[in-house]
Amino acid sequence: MTPRLRKFALTAHVISSVGWLGAIAVFLALAVAGLTVEDAQMVRAAYLAMELTVWSVLVPLALASLLTGLVQSLGTTWGLFRHYWVLAKLLLTIVATIVLLMYTQTISYIAGIAAESADLRELRNPSPVLHAGVALLVLLATTTLAVYKPRGMTRYGRRKQHELRTVSQP
Repeated sequence: MTPRLRKFALTAHVISSVGWLGAIAVFLALAVAGLTVEDAQMVRAAYLAMELTVWSVLVPLALASLLTGLVQSLGTTWGLFRHYWVLAKLLLTIVATIVLLMYTQTISYIAGIAAESADLRELRNPSPVLHAGVALLVLLATTTLAVYKPRGMTRYGRRKQHELRTVSQP
């Protein structure tokens, strides 16, 4: 990639990843409110807002983060399979995205109950808080990996590095 394109891709990746992290924090706040608030209208509003957040913010940002991360890794010298930290970030992001996509059904179901039911006691479920808390930890782990970039190359990365050295030496 050209330097300008690389910077654009990096900017898009940072924005989508930080946005995803922030959206999870908002989702967690809504989930805690849905679990702890006594006012039925507030509980209903929290669960309806959670569904809106999932579909309009979380899913698009998760997919954008995954896509821009792939572009970054494939278009830079870091590579996709050369360093353990890149591979770990990729796997964590894929797992988090898959869990999010699977969990959208649960959130839509809960929001449907919130919209139609007068009795909101069955919504008092810690699952959204648990899922959001774990998601927040996973995204903090990927952010930490991106900042600290722990050493360690994969076998593939060491082989590619050796090939580059061999070609560049006369």
